[in-house]
Amino acid sequence: MISKLARIGNDIVIALDSTGIKITNRGEWLPHKWNVRKGYLKIHVVAVDIKEKKIVSLEVTSEEIHDDNRLKNLVDNALENNTLKTVIADGAYDSKLNFTYLYDSNIEAAIKVRRNSSCRLTGCNPRRKVVLQQLKNLEKWKSSVRYGQRWIVESVFSSMKSMFGEYISARRFQNMVKEMTLKASLYNMFITMK
Repeated sequence: MISKLARIGNDIVIALDSTGIKITNRGEWLPHKWNVRKGYLKIHVVAVDIKEKKIVSLEVTSEEIHDDNRLKNLVDNALENNTLKTVIADGAYDSKLNFTYLYDSNIEAAIKVRRNSSCRLTGCNPRRKVVLQQLKNLEKWKSSVRYGQRWIVESVFSSMKSMFGEYISARRFQNMVKEMTLKASLYNMFITMK
């Protein structure tokens, strides 16, 4: 389930990442002793206009869902309220579909590709262009797309976990989604109050 959270404005740069939230706060001894694994929720967040540091879109899934499958839905959701200029993401979002989608949406893709990426033309010219730029000079590419600004999404996760804890209290999945959406909305409200 995707949640809309904040309206920022035009030409924003967003950072995209995911994190895990524990389903229970039992500590590590019980799962180790009894070999019980409860798992965790995966929180996919399109976080922050680099200036505002607000969460603009959030999706809660189970831990089995891979990051690159969520980019389109999260960016679509962010586009409903904002005009996006750039999406900054790590290598987990490196796929031809994501590069093509961002190119077709006229959004710059600042996605770090895998080290063993091929620069052969295989049906995705936008990705090939980024692969060539990164192979030629990775540091120059990072500074040109402001890839270092991706750390902001990590600081948002850290802030949320320090404010609200690293676990979730709800037991049913629908309520877990509502709880995480509420926590993200509260986080946005706290950021506005500074």
